[in-house]
Amino acid sequence: MTCLPDRQGDFTVVLGITGGIAAYKAVEVARRLIDKGIVVLPVMTDEAAQFIPPLTLSALCSEPVQSSLFGSPDPIPHTRLARRADVIAIVPATANFIAKLACGIADDLLSTTVLASKAPIIVCAAMHTEMWENAAVVQNVKVLQSRGIHVIPPDEGRLAGGDSGVGRLATVDAIVEHIESLAGAIEGGSHDVARDLVGYKVLVTAGGTREPIDAVRVITNRSSGRQGYAVATNAYLRGAEVTMVTTVDGVAPPDVQRVFVDTAAEMERETLKYSATADIIVMAAAVADFRPIAQSNTKLHRSGGTLQLQLEPTSDILARLAKERTPDQVIVGFAAEIGLDEESARNKLVAKGVDIIVLNDITLPQAGFDSPNNEVVILGSNGARLKVPLSSKDAVASVIMDTALERLKDTDR
Repeated sequence: MTCLPDRQGDFTVVLGITGGIAAYKAVEVARRLIDKGIVVLPVMTDEAAQFIPPLTLSALCSEPVQSSLFGSPDPIPHTRLARRADVIAIVPATANFIAKLACGIADDLLSTTVLASKAPIIVCAAMHTEMWENAAVVQNVKVLQSRGIHVIPPDEGRLAGGDSGVGRLATVDAIVEHIESLAGAIEGGSHDVARDLVGYKVLVTAGGTREPIDAVRVITNRSSGRQGYAVATNAYLRGAEVTMVTTVDGVAPPDVQRVFVDTAAEMERETLKYSATADIIVMAAAVADFRPIAQSNTKLHRSGGTLQLQLEPTSDILARLAKERTPDQVIVGFAAEIGLDEESARNKLVAKGVDIIVLNDITLPQAGFDSPNNEVVILGSNGARLKVPLSSKDAVASVIMDTALERLKDTDR
């Protein structure tokens, strides 16, 4: 095994493979990344080598697979890998490796590389359903997310041994898209972006809240959180100090502080923690309007007969933020409607007391929920109106932040 050559200027992904049956999918992830011009440095655990031969990845990546802290011409391979990595992606990540990361254990090349690196980390979980739902794994995943690690949860489908359930590795498309989006966010921060938000603090909410019915079921919506993440990324790239309160684990630059929540009440509590010091607040989250009055701590079964839910309103976070705002804040709300009902959106703008409302039509086939694109109308309390035609959510985010910054600088608002 030879020392890794130094390559300047290439975006580099350290691809970690651990010992799960889904390890074979890492080969396709590597191929797809290489096709996009990304340098892939493969690192395998000893257990991963039981599933796929290291020679396969070495030949595909044109880089030697590394697996040991010792016996290499490079005396400190973990720090060399850590410094070269722009992103570290673990595909797949077993329950054991997730536990290692959560506890800070460094007992092989891959775990020591992760601990030695300041690069963003993507963990693509894959395991049997019972393991994914185990309380220890659930807690370990929360620990990783609290540290800013991107966790791509497993899909539902066929598992090893003929079983079926949640635990199947996310699709190669989803993994590659996540890595590529993060690569774009990192590379985009170095050029072609106006640094006009330096010195400002931006607070962004994202995702749909989940209100529990019982220990299994929730009331939620189809919000993916993509638009909120796009706003947070744009603000960060323009120099802002960014905090997110989110229900979903999306793609964000490593220095964006993320606070994960589930319910509307949790989102309200965490948002209020950071709102007082924010210059711009963008409430992109789809917050539930109602929640069950009572929640069961166990699973409700069909054998119990008809289920009747009594709902109560949740707190109006946007209105409360506007009521408790400081004089020099800009607050942006969203209105997801059936059709572009500008009259309704402007009424919401006035009723909530915010500066800007972003109106989007959730019925458009190529925009809205879980789509990479959006089409919006941005309305201001000063009477301004700006229509953004069908564009990427990144482009829409840029216009939103342009509008918010313009209002922030308007002393007469």
